[in-house]
Amino acid sequence: MDFKDQIRQLGDRVGKLRENIHTEEATKNAFIMPFLQALGYDVFNPLEVVPEYVTDVGTKKGEKIDYAILKENTPIILVECKHHKQNLDLHDGQLLRYFHVSKAKFGILTNGIVYRFYTDLQQPNKMDERAFLEFSIDSIKDSHIEELKKFHKSYFDIETIVETASELMYMNELRSIASREMSEPSDDFTRHFARLVHQGPVSQKVVDKFRGYVKRTFSGIINDVLNERLQLAMAKQDAVNDAMVHDPGKAIEEKPETPKIFTSPEELEGFVIVKTLLAGIVDPKRVSYRDGQTYFSILLDDNNRKPIARLWFNSSKKYVGTFDEMKNEQRHEVSSTDDIHVHVEHFRRIVQFYESVRASDRTSASDATSDGIQVPAPEIP
Repeated sequence: MDFKDQIRQLGDRVGKLRENIHTEEATKNAFIMPFLQALGYDVFNPLEVVPEYVTDVGTKKGEKIDYAILKENTPIILVECKHHKQNLDLHDGQLLRYFHVSKAKFGILTNGIVYRFYTDLQQPNKMDERAFLEFSIDSIKDSHIEELKKFHKSYFDIETIVETASELMYMNELRSIASREMSEPSDDFTRHFARLVHQGPVSQKVVDKFRGYVKRTFSGIINDVLNERLQLAMAKQDAVNDAMVHDPGKAIEEKPETPKIFTSPEELEGFVIVKTLLAGIVDPKRVSYRDGQTYFSILLDDNNRKPIARLWFNSSKKYVGTFDEMKNEQRHEVSSTDDIHVHVEHFRRIVQFYESVRASDRTSASDATSDGIQVPAPEIP
């Protein structure tokens, strides 16, 4: 069983047992110790995992944290545990105090369901107020599992984790802000988009008017993608149904062939992200996609000559391809769709280039006509 399967299995276990766990100690035994074991640590070996680890805090002696994970007799991870029904927001200060007096580089605050990972990005030896990684074990995403895997005993490397921790923390904040702005656009967010399309000063009255426009625009983008996914699923089901009507015996005996081109949910999620990042730069309806056997293309005006990005998600390593004005592609390795946000400037720059060419073609045609030269209208996809 690989690491992903172990974590998924633990998530299922938590979902089944949570209503029968009534104490903090039971939470540790049923949920948290198996989690540490899934990370490759021997919870019964005091050279690896020390329960009730003593961390003297100031004048207080004998203060203890629930678990310390050791490497070469030095704590590398502190784990503070709570009952699975407790709100973790009430307890992060306690872990902060322990972290400050320890040599550990990482702290985990958990109630056996929600896990929050902390380090000291802002100030050395002082735990950040914000977690750089957070997930619920019973609904964990693949991208979170990939980050969690870095804490496995076999792969644990402090420098590697710290390198990505800062990026994760800020991207989590940006994701939260984006989600909030899409559901309830703030004045500043609305004003930014209003300025891109509104002629004249953007007063508070204009902002209030555009707030609904912005909200409905983002809702429309999301609905468009969901409808595309639904239509794709329905088309596949229709193909199966047709096979059963024309040759029921064969349809039952033989499994339908796997299509050579399969558009994955991860590719569609990437498309939504790119489309959303370009809102305000270009009409979202002009951003489309075409899937292929090796890569997933995101295009402007459904035109292969206007590539915005390529998602190379069909192998173990995933890449996002970006383009310059000469159509040269550069691939960037990503661990999840969240990493697509990092390349927003590439997407915007190439779209703005296509738009400038489009405007130049129109101007040239207009000038030629005004000079009495009859030229065919340029093809504008």
